[in-house]
Amino acid sequence: MDARQKEPSPMAWVLGQTGDHGGEYVRSVVLAVIGVGFSVAPYFVVTQVVQALMAGNQDFSFYLTRCFIMAVFWLIRVLCHAFSTATSHKATFAVLGEIRKRCTEKLTRMPLGAVLEESSGALKNTLIERIDSIETTLAHIVPEFTANFLIPVIILVYIFMIDWRMGLASLATVPLGMSCYVFMMAGSAKFYEHTVTATKALNDTAVEYIGGIQVIKVFGKTKSSYDRFVHDAYEAAHSFIDWMRASIIPFTFAMVIMPATMVSVLPIGGLLVKSGSLSAEDFITVIILSVGVITPIITMMSYSDDIRTMGTIFGEVRKILEAPEMERPATGAAPSENHLSLHDVRFSYQDTEVLHGVSLDIPEGSFVALVGPSGSGKSTIARLVASLWDVNGGSITLGGMDIRNIPQDAYADKVAFVSQDNYLFNMSVRENIRLGKPDATDAEVEDAAKKSGCHDFIMGLENGYDTLVGSSGGHLSGGERQRISIARAMLKSAPIVILDEATAYTDPENEAVIQRSVSKLTEGKTLIVIAHRLSTITDADRIYVVKDGRIDDSGTHEELLSRHGLYETMWKAHLEVRDNG
Repeated sequence: MDARQKEPSPMAWVLGQTGDHGGEYVRSVVLAVIGVGFSVAPYFVVTQVVQALMAGNQDFSFYLTRCFIMAVFWLIRVLCHAFSTATSHKATFAVLGEIRKRCTEKLTRMPLGAVLEESSGALKNTLIERIDSIETTLAHIVPEFTANFLIPVIILVYIFMIDWRMGLASLATVPLGMSCYVFMMAGSAKFYEHTVTATKALNDTAVEYIGGIQVIKVFGKTKSSYDRFVHDAYEAAHSFIDWMRASIIPFTFAMVIMPATMVSVLPIGGLLVKSGSLSAEDFITVIILSVGVITPIITMMSYSDDIRTMGTIFGEVRKILEAPEMERPATGAAPSENHLSLHDVRFSYQDTEVLHGVSLDIPEGSFVALVGPSGSGKSTIARLVASLWDVNGGSITLGGMDIRNIPQDAYADKVAFVSQDNYLFNMSVRENIRLGKPDATDAEVEDAAKKSGCHDFIMGLENGYDTLVGSSGGHLSGGERQRISIARAMLKSAPIVILDEATAYTDPENEAVIQRSVSKLTEGKTLIVIAHRLSTITDADRIYVVKDGRIDDSGTHEELLSRHGLYETMWKAHLEVRDNG
C-alpha cells in the first residue's frame, strides 16, 4: 500500500492527539447532542400546539404547560451547550499545551541544521498561531459540528417516517446547495497555501525588521526596509481578501439555498394535502420540523473555512512532530572515560558535503585547538562534537563508544559548549548563569562569575545580578554576553568544554582575564577551542589546522611553524594585525 494512503486524515490525526482527554471530548459531544436535541425539541411541541388549535382545543392550561415545557427545553439546551463548551475548551487548552510542549521538546531532539532551515518567524508561526488554530477543531467542530450534523439526520428520518415524499421534498434544496458549496471549496487549498506563505513572509520580515533596527537606522535603510515590511503586510492581508472575494458568492448562495427547505416543502406539501394523500396535521408537522433543521445546518456550514484548512494547519504541526530525530537511545549511561575521537567524519549541509573524512584525536584532559580560514569547517566539527548534529559518515566516539549510542541528556552532561553566537534569555543575569546548573546557589553563581571575569561589570549594572538582560541579551554588549555565557558553561562543570570563538567580541584586556580563568577552571578537563586569535592557543597540546573541510596539518605551535605551511601564514597575518592594532 502506498505510504500516503496510510497517513491518517487531518481529523483522525488531531483526534489522535487528545490522549488522556478523550473521555472529556466524549462528554462534550454527548452534551452537545443533548443540547442541540433540546433546541429542536420545542418544534415538536409547537406542532402539538398547532394541531390543538386546529382541533379547536380551548384549554388555556394546555397551552401554558406547552409554553413552560419549551422554556425548560431551551434552558436545558443553554446549560448543555455551556457545559459542553466548557468541557471541550478545558480539554482543548490542555491538549494544545501538550502539543506545544511536544513540539518544543522535539526541536531539541532534531539536528540543529534541520531547525535552522526554518526561519524563526516560520517556527514562531507554527508554534503559536498554527497550534492555536487547532482550538477551533477540538473545542468547536468536534462537539458542535457532530451534534448539529446528527440532529438534522434524525429529524429527516422522522419526516421520512411521516411521508417519504415530504422527506424528499425536504432534501430538494440539498443538491443545489451542495454544488454551490463544492464550487466554493474549489481552489481553497491553493488560496490557503498562499495565505500561509504570505503570513510566514510577513512574520520573517517583522522579526528581521525589529532585530535589525539598529543597522537599518545606522545605514539609512529605514524607508527601504519599511517599504518591504509594508509590501509583505499588504500581500498577507490581500491573500485573505482575494480568497474571501473568490468564495463569498458561492458561499452566500450555499448558505441561502441549503437551509431553504420551505421552497420545496410548502408547494409539494400543499399539493399533497389538496389531493388528500397527506393530512393537514402531518403537513404542519413537516413544515415546523423543516424550519427546525435550518439552524443546525447553518451552524455546520459556518465551520466550512475551518474544515477546509485543517489539512494545512495540522500538516505544519505534524511536520515538526514527525520530523527525523537524531539517533540517540532513550536510556543508558555515558562512559566514565572522556577520550574523544573522530573517525573519518563526513558531514553535509543539505546536499553539499562540507567535511570530507575528518579524523582527529582528543585525549581526556588535553587542550586541543582548531584553527583555519573562515568557512573551513571548524565550527561544524565543534557542533558535531557537541552533538548538535549527527555525522553523515564515519563516527565520533567518547571513551570508545559512538556518541549516537549515548542518551542525549547523558552526553549533554559531559559537554559545556560556548559558541560565538551567545544567546541569553530575557531574564536576570543570575538566572542566565544558573542555567548551567539549575540547583546552584547564589554564591556558586557569583563565584563562577568572578572566576570568569564578569563579576565587576555585573555589579556595575543597575540591579547587579538581578538585572534583566533583555531579549537575546540585547541590554548587554557582545563581550558582556560572551563572558556571562562562559560563566554559565563554567558553572556546569562538565568534563569537556568547547569554546567556539567564544572570545570573538572581547577586548584584549578582558580576553586575557578570561583566558586565565578558563585555564584555571578547565584544569584536568578536556578543552576544545576554536580561536580567531592564534595567540590564545599557542600553549595547546595539539593544534589541528582545518582547510576546506579536511585536516590540513596538526601539531604543537612550534611544530606547525617549523613546517612553513598554512598555520605559519595565519600566524604571520595574526601578528601583523596585532602589531598594527
